[in-house]
Amino acid sequence: MKKFGWVALLSTVSICAVAVADITLDPRYTEYKSTSGVSGTLKSIGSDTLNNLMTLWAEDFRKIYPGVKIEIEGKGSSTAPPALIAGTAQLGPMSRAMRPAEIDSFEQKYGYKPTQVRVAVDALAVFVNKDNPLTCLSLQQIDGIFSVTRTTGSKEIVTWDQVGLTGEYAGKAISMFGRNSASGTYGYFKEVALLNGDYKASVKEQPGSSAVVQGVASDKFAIGYSGIGYKTADVKAISVSGRDGQCQEPSQTNAYQGKYPISRFLYVYVNKNPSTPLDPLRGEFFKYVLTGSGQKDTSKDGYFPMPYIFAQEELGKLGLK
Repeated sequence: MKKFGWVALLSTVSICAVAVADITLDPRYTEYKSTSGVSGTLKSIGSDTLNNLMTLWAEDFRKIYPGVKIEIEGKGSSTAPPALIAGTAQLGPMSRAMRPAEIDSFEQKYGYKPTQVRVAVDALAVFVNKDNPLTCLSLQQIDGIFSVTRTTGSKEIVTWDQVGLTGEYAGKAISMFGRNSASGTYGYFKEVALLNGDYKASVKEQPGSSAVVQGVASDKFAIGYSGIGYKTADVKAISVSGRDGQCQEPSQTNAYQGKYPISRFLYVYVNKNPSTPLDPLRGEFFKYVLTGSGQKDTSKDGYFPMPYIFAQEELGKLGLK
């Protein structure tokens, strides 16, 4: 199983000031400080998972710099690399890391690799209808529900009683909603939850995360997956257990500590020549995103802010510290 990359991170990160609901922000974060001479146009092409958050960042950034125009297009993570390579986008949000072939294609054109910037943390949620009494599934059970390959060795699961539900759920078919293949969420869920097995043909593929959540909200016998930021009152994000068999809720603490087994970073890729600094527009945008101002927006959108020490690493990577 793929590890998220930070075990016991909370032992080194202080998290206390409450930002939104149960999401907290490290008190070392400071507000963004504006500067002069920032104007121009940015185009962002990529992740649907990050679509709402990119829009929120852009709107609040433009309040500071009214002369800036930012266009957001979120049709899936796989659309980001070709847009960056072609130069039709300056920002490439992705809910998964770029694949080696995508990096190679970029490097073949520019002579250097694209710069990966971690901007937020997501607990990729498994949603059921709010009225569903289910509280937890194992990764193996999820594989049995969604995959025809069942690489984990799970038995095929097609009805709700096979995961322990009784009453009106007994014998009822599980209706599945998921993302399409352009989605980084589709790829990450396939890699981590299904161990790269194939999805069942009966999974209803949706063009966006909100459509997945709406599908689950409108069908009491449905299940689906998307970023935790798309959670609504009509669905429930259940706990998931990994190899240790311990059910872990998709919370900030569990995501930070790697206990929730489908946690991940969310990224924005950028074309940065290593020998030259970022232009002021892109530089200030990333400064905004990775300060307290931008990370409060992250919390507002339902995702988890970047741990402070990691945000500092990303600013250093961009030459912005």
